[in-house]
This record gives sequence, structure tokens and C-alpha cells, in this order.
Amino acid sequence: MTEIVQQIIEVIRSNSSFLLTTHEGPDGDAIGSSLALASFLRKIGKDVTVHYKDPVPDLYAFLPGVDSVCAHIPDKRFDVSFVLDIGERKRAGSEFCSFYRVGTTINLDHHLACENFADHNLIDSTAAATGVLVYRIASAFGYSFDRDTALCIYVATITDTGSFRYSNANREAFTVAGEMIDCGVNAWDVAEKLYENQPQKRLKLLAKCLPTLEVFKNGLAASVTVTLDMYAATGADAELTDGFVNYPRSIRGVEVAIFFRQLAENRYKVGFRSKGKVNVAAFSAALGGGGHHNAAGCTVDGGLGDVKAAVYKIVEASL
Repeated sequence: MTEIVQQIIEVIRSNSSFLLTTHEGPDGDAIGSSLALASFLRKIGKDVTVHYKDPVPDLYAFLPGVDSVCAHIPDKRFDVSFVLDIGERKRAGSEFCSFYRVGTTINLDHHLACENFADHNLIDSTAAATGVLVYRIASAFGYSFDRDTALCIYVATITDTGSFRYSNANREAFTVAGEMIDCGVNAWDVAEKLYENQPQKRLKLLAKCLPTLEVFKNGLAASVTVTLDMYAATGADAELTDGFVNYPRSIRGVEVAIFFRQLAENRYKVGFRSKGKVNVAAFSAALGGGGHHNAAGCTVDGGLGDVKAAVYKIVEASL
């Protein structure tokens, strides 16, 4: 890993313009890691453009650099393009995938089954978050972390470890978080913004979601569902479903939690979460998706009953 980190540092030192992007529907690690990298690069004098296919959720609007994120890639040539936390290149969206003036490409990720699609690929499934990989690069560069960069890395780490509740919350994750606090991050302020700042309509949506709970396979698996009708009734949207999958996972005895989220009349996003004993990436891969051991997802076409039947069959066979 040291060799690839040094190669990336040399690319950074010898180039001037950088394009950064991440996956569709960006989460805390995707946003935190890319904004942390952008902050680091700007503060060493680089020209940086950050592009997301989808808007930044309001939950993360407090992060430094959010206002600079572009919905569309400027028509210019870049020396280097970083793709962060993406798993597979197509998840960056059609605009980035069809953009040809990307220069040298660098892939930073911690997903177990990430594609090696870039010129330089720093992929380490032992890293708790992609934000930790940004930390490693900036540290090896000799960067002195300021509060803005530290805040983004801290948020990337805390969100992808479930506030250090998940099995990926290793020693390095705690060390990185501690160092970021030493750089001026207020842990309580971050927790309040992330976990005690939700709109009423999120709770109204959750109230409609929880009655859909289904527990199966002798209590080893459970699911909840959100439909388009629920969005219409509450005024909520998909952005506010973040964390819903943790409710079935919190049930005593459940090893696999599933979240069905309706995207269109006959299309559903399926999210899988594991408590650690079961590799849910295998379920997702069987349905054309991706992810890692404890968190994975895919999109399945069909009516809700057929989608559930297909997913439950795969899960039950493995459990």
C-alpha cells in the first residue's frame, strides 16, 4: 500500500488541475472523502473541481466545500481525475463516464469487490472508509490537517462505521477520528448535525415504513419497505430514508436486514446490511449489484411481490 500511496503523491505533486467525483446518491463517506481530498488539494495550491451526479443531501450541507460541488463537469481538460468510494466506474454516472478529458485516473475505494478501472488503484477493504484512504495520502504527503479537511474526514469515518458500531470500526478508524478531533473537530456538534437534526417528514415516513416489517428464516432476516405512495403521503423523498435499514437490523437475532425502496412503478432499490456473520455482498452480486461484506445494494425490476420473492429466495438459501 505504501508504494501506491507514493505513486499517487507523485501524481499530485506533478500536476495542477484535478477533477473529483463519487457514486450516485452520495452518502457520508462519498461526500466526506471527496470534500476532504478537495480541501487538501486546494490548500496545497491545486485547481480542483468536484462533480456529483446527484445533489448533496441536506444532512451534509454543513460540510466545508459543499457549495463548490458541480452538477455538471466544466468543458475543460483535467490533468488528474480521482474517483472515490465507487465500487464500479459506471456508478459515477453517464456524464463522468462519457467525459474523455479526465487525464490520469486514480481510484480510491474500500469496497471488497471494487473494479481496478483506473491508472492508479488504491483499494483497501481493511480501511473503515474511503475518507481514511484520503487521510493516508494527505498524511504521507506531509499535510498539516486544518479543521475543514479534518471535519470532512471525520464525517466520512463516523458515517461509514455507523458511529463506530459496525465491524469495520477498527483501530485505525478510532485513531484517525481522534486525530481529527485534535485538529478542531467538535464531536458533539457533528453528532447533533447528523443524528438530531431530522425534519418531521422523515419521522412521518418512518411511521409508514415500520409497519411493513417482515421477519423470516426463523428470525435470522428481516426487511422493511418504502413505496412511492409513502413519499406522496408524507412529502418526504428518498434522501430521508438513510438509516431505515438499521431498524430491522437492530432486532435481536436478525443477521441480515433488507430495505426495499421503490424507484419507479416496477423498479426497486434493495439494500442489504449484515451484523457481521453474513457476507451480504454475495446477495447483491447475485442480483447484479455490489458492495462489501456488511453493506451492499442492487436494483431489481418487477412488482414488489416478485422482487421480494427473488431476494428472499437468495437470502434464505444462504442462511
